[in-house]
Amino acid sequence: MSTQHDELEVRIAYQDDAIEQLSRQLFAQSRELARMAERCRQLEERVQRLAEGEPDAATDETPPHY
Repeated sequence: MSTQHDELEVRIAYQDDAIEQLSRQLFAQSRELARMAERCRQLEERVQRLAEGEPDAATDETPPHY
């Protein structure tokens, strides 16, 4: 009986570790998704401004070597 108990404790320890690793990955992916969503929003705004004929600040700048 002790062997089964030990095996269950080891198994639970591995599962706890796996859950913690998955939680960290999920958190990191959530932050990355939020960053990408913000970038997408910015690009959509830029495309909208260009479609409306507004100049694009990123392309109107004179290169630094001039």
